[in-house]
Amino acid sequence: MRVPMRLRAIRPPVWALSGATVVVALVSATVVVTLLSGAATTTAGATEATHSNLTERESGVGSGLRHRGRASGVKIGTAAQPAAMAENGAYQAVLSQEFDSVTSESQMKWDIVEPARGAYDWTSSEALVRFAEANGQIVRGHTLVWHDALPGWVANGTFSPEQLRDLLREHIQTVVGRYKGRVAAWDVINEPIADTGGKLRPSLWMTALGPGYIADALRWAHEADPGAKLYINDYGVEAVNAKSDALYNVVRGLRRDGVPVDGVGFQSHLALSTNLTTLDANLRRFADLGLDIAITEMDVRLPLPATPAQHVAQAGLYTRVLQACLAVARCVSYTVWGFTDRYSWVPYAYPGWGDACLFDATYQPKPAYQQLRQLLVDSPRR
Repeated sequence: MRVPMRLRAIRPPVWALSGATVVVALVSATVVVTLLSGAATTTAGATEATHSNLTERESGVGSGLRHRGRASGVKIGTAAQPAAMAENGAYQAVLSQEFDSVTSESQMKWDIVEPARGAYDWTSSEALVRFAEANGQIVRGHTLVWHDALPGWVANGTFSPEQLRDLLREHIQTVVGRYKGRVAAWDVINEPIADTGGKLRPSLWMTALGPGYIADALRWAHEADPGAKLYINDYGVEAVNAKSDALYNVVRGLRRDGVPVDGVGFQSHLALSTNLTTLDANLRRFADLGLDIAITEMDVRLPLPATPAQHVAQAGLYTRVLQACLAVARCVSYTVWGFTDRYSWVPYAYPGWGDACLFDATYQPKPAYQQLRQLLVDSPRR
């Protein structure tokens, strides 16, 4: 996720619900999940569908995106906020109804799981994984190696290159090993490509360990869980450009050398001005390397206050990216970076911008939600 720095690890405040009954009008089955001492207890009760008199093609929310996406073979996912999962029943209900894949927005980042050396805190990550297991969802782990969200003891430490290498290996294998068989895919390497120049991003890892840190990290993750899918994830690489060319060359070299990289994640944090003309060709060239493709952090930010016309244009970008994913047989998942404006990261990262999610702050679906759902209903089985 591209954010003005340190906002990446900040969780936005939790606003009070405007009404406890709002979610009933949104879902055809209410699933209320209460997190107690890190465990998820699920109670499901069937309710009459809001649009029961309409056909599947015409209806809005109900039989959520996760069900509509099954014929296409594409997992429909979202990043999840730990505070919202723990405190907000409406959030939990929509999360369980609409998505069959859940990404850890912050729960598995290094500064969260090991804030002090050797002192691990698994509270948030366990809550996420148990919620997903209780609701038949898969988990995408995010992220193992990043230039940001490092605990202070790592970022400000005085370690030799050999010591940093040992610390990185220990971190990867501890986290992946703990969730062996429970996390389906990992963003092992996050944002390794510099924004300009077509080179690897300068970082603590690049400076101390050189470019080989990428292959080493993937091998260590594979050793810890041979069954997990391992990804490199980056932003600004949706189109054919210098940055995506650099990423392509990195993963092509890794494949050539037998390094266990299974896929590439395209974050897809977009603005209305984003040019996606070469998106299809770009996804295909990565898939042609034998890699899985994933849309990992999809959102479309709008200048505030947004207009109805901008919401229509936003819906067009959401569906454009899903269409490109559906057209590539190896595109396995389409994940939005948060689903409700109530907990969106965008206003904190881009002041004056927001309205980026599929649902507004009261969980009302936007045109983007409706169009994605319609596209999934209309898409042929593949």
